[in-house]
Amino acid sequence: MNLKGKCALVTGAARGIGRAIALALAAEGVNVAVADIGGKGKHAPDYELAKQDELATTAQMVAQHGVKSAAIRADVTDFTQVTSMIEQTIKEVGGLHILVNNAGIIVAAPVLALDESQWDAVLNVNLKGVFLCCKAVAAHLIDQKLGRIINIASIAGKRGHAGISAYSASKAGVISLTQSLAEELGPFNVTVNSICPGFVDTTMWSGCLSPGLSALLGVELEQAFDENVKRNTPLGRAQTPEDVGEGVVFLCKADNITGIALNIAGGAEMI
Repeated sequence: MNLKGKCALVTGAARGIGRAIALALAAEGVNVAVADIGGKGKHAPDYELAKQDELATTAQMVAQHGVKSAAIRADVTDFTQVTSMIEQTIKEVGGLHILVNNAGIIVAAPVLALDESQWDAVLNVNLKGVFLCCKAVAAHLIDQKLGRIINIASIAGKRGHAGISAYSASKAGVISLTQSLAEELGPFNVTVNSICPGFVDTTMWSGCLSPGLSALLGVELEQAFDENVKRNTPLGRAQTPEDVGEGVVFLCKADNITGIALNIAGGAEMI
């Protein structure tokens, strides 16, 4: 698909991976609406979520590429807000051809210490949120017989990890949902793929995962992320938000790739 002049919606786009995806698409001439919850929501994790001014900054950065941009505050677990987000995207950037489901949260705790509300929060945002966004946009993409849906999963969705069972389960669900949608929407010229990032140094890592890794690996907190990358990644280096953005652009351009879960993980996962 030629990306110039197309229109996209990226959720969880106030910072980090979502921001990098939005900017990568904008650099290709895509008009981009960026969405985020813009503060502490009903499913808030222990670490600090992105603020509304960060979402506005992302929209401004998108616009610097000479394309249309819009900042939309929305909770992806609320179908009313999701349908409004889709409608606002079409109105403000002129259409919708690409949906990138990036919004997600994590809770780090072993199963015995994980309570039901924490489990529900992670599954609601990471899996139900993807389902609701796909459901809300599917009819539009079918009608125009052209579209791309890219769901940001994780290598944790391919191989579960101790201490992040809810997150791993949610991302495994995203991968399977992606495959089901690829079969359902393929006849209408809509591709559906997922991306599985590996170790990206974002707020999610520093705010939630690094303390546990520090204890597990026996290293100082500041060294936990780098040590984990060194021990688990054949290439020996972390991935960046921009790496994921490049993957999204690749899958948006590809006309004959659908249903895959693309690893961007430095070899940490190879299946």
